[in-house]
Amino acid sequence: MTLTPLTSDLLAEVSHGFFTRMAGSSTGIYHGLNCGKGSGDRPDAVQSNRAAVADFFGRPADHLQSVHQTHSAQVQILTAPLTAAPKADAMVTATAGVILGVLTADCQPVLFHDAKARVIGAAHAGYKGAKLGILQNTLAAMETLGAQRQDICAVIGPCISQKAYEVG
Repeated sequence: MTLTPLTSDLLAEVSHGFFTRMAGSSTGIYHGLNCGKGSGDRPDAVQSNRAAVADFFGRPADHLQSVHQTHSAQVQILTAPLTAAPKADAMVTATAGVILGVLTADCQPVLFHDAKARVIGAAHAGYKGAKLGILQNTLAAMETLGAQRQDICAVIGPCISQKAYEVG
């Protein structure tokens, strides 16, 4: 399968992408590139999709790390591969070769990079997590790994907007 993620010139120094549902092995209501282990999708389809994303970055599937997202302000600092998916809505690492993956539908995916310190972050920023401080906490966690706030670039990926989604 050929994946064509959206990218940002602001993060040109680091491999990244905002993947859409285009391509992928999932069918039915999960049609496309569903990477959600906690979804009701077929586990083999999810594994195939996650392997395709990891392959896009030239890494094996087990390098793609993700957390159990709960619309919180919790950030997971990765110094080694996860053995289980902790409850959190962001991850940061300074470990080369690790792929950070967050899942979104209408929430904002936000990618962070400090090129000088070689620290990356990825956050799932829904309205609850954003209000609770997920973005600020992601920056603070990156700083514990040596990043400097003034050197961090953040890019917001595709998300729902008022124009496309009516809420009460």
